[in-house]
Amino acid sequence: MALRSASIRWITVTAVTAAAAVAVATLATACTVERYEPRFPADTSRAANEADAATLPTPNLVRRVAFRVPLESEVADTVMLRSVRRGRALLRNTRDSLRSYVGNRLQCVSCHALDGTQQNAMPWVGVYARFPQYRARSGYVQIIEDRINDCFKRSMNGRALIPESREMRDIINYFAFLSLGYPQGAEVVGQGIPPVAPLPGNEARGRAIYASKCAVCHGVNGQGTQTAPPVWGPQSYNVGAGMTRVRTAAAFIKELMPQNAPRTLSAQEAYDVATFINKKPRPDFKTKERDWPRGDPPPDVAYQTNAARAKARGR
Repeated sequence: MALRSASIRWITVTAVTAAAAVAVATLATACTVERYEPRFPADTSRAANEADAATLPTPNLVRRVAFRVPLESEVADTVMLRSVRRGRALLRNTRDSLRSYVGNRLQCVSCHALDGTQQNAMPWVGVYARFPQYRARSGYVQIIEDRINDCFKRSMNGRALIPESREMRDIINYFAFLSLGYPQGAEVVGQGIPPVAPLPGNEARGRAIYASKCAVCHGVNGQGTQTAPPVWGPQSYNVGAGMTRVRTAAAFIKELMPQNAPRTLSAQEAYDVATFINKKPRPDFKTKERDWPRGDPPPDVAYQTNAARAKARGR
């Protein structure tokens, strides 16, 4: 894909916001769940997540909206629609289209299924409406450009896009399109991945499961095939990526793997495979020690941070 230089006048986020605002007025009725529901605890099971909100134990209220993928026909501006389509193409073909920014053999859609439109598969539906947002890993409020570049630097083992570039504008415009009709800050039913209660993983069992169910797509040595990307080694995600957290990887594996038979692995099998994969070598992330600067890393982070180390010394 040929991309123009950064000297072109970009479609700005302001224009996207205006388009989204118009869509909110027309689509809110179709999209909004007319009630408030509790925020789900981090380790709540998928069954509990789907239970009636009144039975959940936490009092924290957050507006949740139904999952809905907007249609291209809802974008009246042809210039905007072209940008949306370019953004989707970049996310599908990231390595080929943005070679100087990608350092491995992954595409953005390697983790975000069906162009980010599949429920419970880390979808991008509604994500634009949830930014800016505070992220504990960075320790500050991020705008959506920050979050996109986090993925380029970590999951793609590459380098950050220029925030003002056409490539960044097109990607953001695609995210904004997928958020048409979503209220600012609302949670979307099916966002993220259904969590799986923590279990101790077994590397030996994980090796056997990988060989029988995963190697056909990801390769015997984890280096990937034409069907699926590498899951360890120099062409995979680096140690700073979210997928190096065993709980994150286990939830992803449980919900989406194997591709030809998703949700057939047990929670224990998912944890075993995640443990096996994440004990394998992969590229480093040089500034990983600066993550979670407030000293609040999740328990499954694969490396020690400066703040956590200082906090431990102060005890």
